[in-house]
Formats: sequence, C-alpha cells, structure tokens
Amino acid sequence: MSNPVRMHYDSYPYPHYPLIASVRRCDTYALNLLAIWARFNNKLPSIEEKNILIAGCGTFAPYPWSVANPDAHITALDLSDRSLRRARWHCALHGRHNISYSCGDLSDSTVINGDYGLIDSFGVLHHLEDPLAGLKVLERHLVPGGILRIMLYSRYARREEESIRRAFKLLGVDSPRKARRLLNKAAAGSRLASYLTASDEPATVSGLADALLHPLVRTYRIDGVLEMIANTDLELLLFAHRDANENPKEEIVRIRNLEKTGMSPGNFVLYLGKNIKRTGPIASESMIQLNPCLISAVGIFKFGNLLIPPRLGSDNPLLAGSDRKFLRQFVTPVRRSELSSDDKNRVAVYKRLLFLIEYT
Repeated sequence: MSNPVRMHYDSYPYPHYPLIASVRRCDTYALNLLAIWARFNNKLPSIEEKNILIAGCGTFAPYPWSVANPDAHITALDLSDRSLRRARWHCALHGRHNISYSCGDLSDSTVINGDYGLIDSFGVLHHLEDPLAGLKVLERHLVPGGILRIMLYSRYARREEESIRRAFKLLGVDSPRKARRLLNKAAAGSRLASYLTASDEPATVSGLADALLHPLVRTYRIDGVLEMIANTDLELLLFAHRDANENPKEEIVRIRNLEKTGMSPGNFVLYLGKNIKRTGPIASESMIQLNPCLISAVGIFKFGNLLIPPRLGSDNPLLAGSDRKFLRQFVTPVRRSELSSDDKNRVAVYKRLLFLIEYT
C-alpha cells in the first residue's frame, strides 16, 4: 500500500535550499557530538559512541551535521528517495563524505541498523501514523548514555497552519499551484494575509506544501509530549526551543501556564537521554576545551564582533575580541584547577551555550 507521506516528500522534497547553500562551521556548534555528549554525560564519547543517526533527514540536514562532525560516522535515513538524492548531491558538492544514506520508514524496526550515540529526529515524529512507536524504535537504537533530539509541533504554535490545512482539505486544494492561487486572493487584514506576512514557509513550493498540504500532521500540548516520553525509558534532559528555561521542570510549568491562555513558546524542541549516568559534582581535575566547531571562528586573525545564532533557546552573547581571546585559550584542553574563580564563572556561561566542553 502506498505511503501518503512518502508520496508527499517525493513530490515536494523539503527543504528546498540551493545546492550551493553553505553554512559556517561555527553555526553548527550545537550539532557537535562531543559537546552534546559531554553536556549530559560529563565525559567524552568513546569510539563506539561516535555514531550519529539523522532519522528523517530531508534534503539538507546531513550537510550541517557533517560539517559539525567530520570525524563521526553519520547515517542519513529518510522515507523519500528523492529527498535522499538531493541530500547526497548537496553533501557531495561541499565535499562531505562521512555519511551513509538509507531509504526507509523509521517506524520499521528492520530499517535502522546498529546503535548510535546521538540520534536527531527533528520535525519527524508528528508525521508518523504512530509517533510513540517511532520514538520507541529510536530509543532501542541509542547506546547507554545516548542522546536523542526531537522537535514536535505545538498545538498553539501550529494553530494558523492547521486551520488553513483543514480548510484546503475541505476545499479539495491538493497542489501548491491551487493553494497559491487562493493565497494570492487573501484579503488585506485577513487571518490568511496575516499568516502569509508572518511565515516564510509559503515562499517556496516545498515550504508551502510542507506547511499547508501535508497529508499527516499531529500537534501536541505539553502534557501530550510528556505522556509520550513517559511511555518510554527515556529521560527528558533539556528543552531547547525559544526562551526555554534550562531547568526542564520549571519549563514545563511555564509552558502549561502559557497554554492556559492559548499561547505557546513555539514548537517543542527537546533533548532526551537513555541511561544517562552523570558523574556527580564537577571535579577540580576535569578538563575544559573549546567546541571544535568554534576553533576557526575565534582565531587570532579574526576581527570585529562575532555573533553566533542561538540554538539552545536563549540568545548568545556577542563575542568581542576579548571574549574570543578568552575562548581561544581552550583550543588545547585546560584543567579546571588552573582557572581563577572569575574564569570558572565565565566557563559556566559558555558551557551552557555549548561553546565550551567540560569532561572528566
């Protein structure tokens, strides 16, 4: 039986970035396996733990993941063969070759082979017939200490898209061409016109199709997200959507309060862990090093201020010359005991941002 989601992405591969589109390595810092693993495990991953799975990679994700992790082995899995071909072309054009490509449905436990230290499934589970079953499949393929990042649609953040998507379905609008024709007729000041002004997704054919014509979409309130996680053995480690509180329990309270007023912090971005075994309080002999993705960005010959886009919910500070000089001393790992109290405080800030990595 044909899969409507596969047919959708074979027709409208997403996202549709130009093949020449590139990223600075410093912008991929939050995808670095060493930084993510150390953030939650207080140690560096072993060789066996340096495998990454992108479960639902689309046309673009393998490229920045490879930029962030040139020494890791990356498996890119997607339901759509056409999306995988474009992802392969993009990586080949930019000289990224540490990726294996696999076409299949992540809900099928026979499709994924091996175990992984890090799995990314960003914006995927809510397009499955059974999201919980898909989450459990991914859980089974995480090594102990492994990290899983997911993004799920929020009921309130997706309110406008879902209203339009349901209306299009009732009207028989089943192609971007038909949708565009209706969107162009939106009256000034209408909800539809306001949506078009606020969202950049309808600017491309694939973006419009993904946002408004997708055949299978689920949205969640926070308690639905928590219920799904509770049906696994995964641990909620961190929320990483916009303005997220670093303490997950406090963030849950904040989201619940927002939802009481019909609001949302945006779509939910979460880090989940499997059998995370933190080593306790930070030891004075622990080592601190710069996130490898930032080495060239803080180089001695870089001038002016550097702004790196936020990836963990809060804004990153502007890095002036003095800030880059401070970070540069950690290109070679430094022992915590060698730092002053002021330097330890600065390290704590940069650790939360994943700019610095600390491990025992």
